Order: sequence, then C-alpha cells, then structure tokens
Amino acid sequence: MAKKDLHPTYFPEAKVKCACGNTFTVGATKPDIYVEICYKCHPFYTGEEKLIDTAGRLEKFKTRRSKASAPKPKKVRAKKN
Repeated sequence: MAKKDLHPTYFPEAKVKCACGNTFTVGATKPDIYVEICYKCHPFYTGEEKLIDTAGRLEKFKTRRSKASAPKPKKVRAKKN
C-alpha cells in the first residue's frame, strides 16, 4: 500500500539567491531559496578567514594537560588505634 502525495514536490531547477547578489540553481523542495551567505561571499571559501585564539584556549588546554599527566603525590593515612 503506497501512500500518494507522501513526498514533497521536487524542483530540479530551484533558484538560490544570496544577499551578496549571487544566484545559482540547485535541486530542492522549494522553487526559490533566499540565503544570507553563499560560497562566493563566505570567508572560508574566499580565503579571508582568520583563525584567532581570543580566549587563549590552546594555552589553557596545554596547562590542564600538563597538570593531568603530572604524577600525584600519595596521601599518607594515619592509623587509628
């Protein structure tokens, strides 16, 4: 028993419009798609991405790692009489 109208309508030539003005076609379930950022204006794809360690996360990680790998002193328990 196959149900009719189970899948959405597929548009093989859907238009994607970016805020930067770039347009391209893809296959989608909507005829028109509006996006804020695309491959033409995204910093990762344009090569303008800069990796910044603002919170010193790498240094914090290294200090935690060195503390964890350092041997812990053994506690001496006093015997009860």
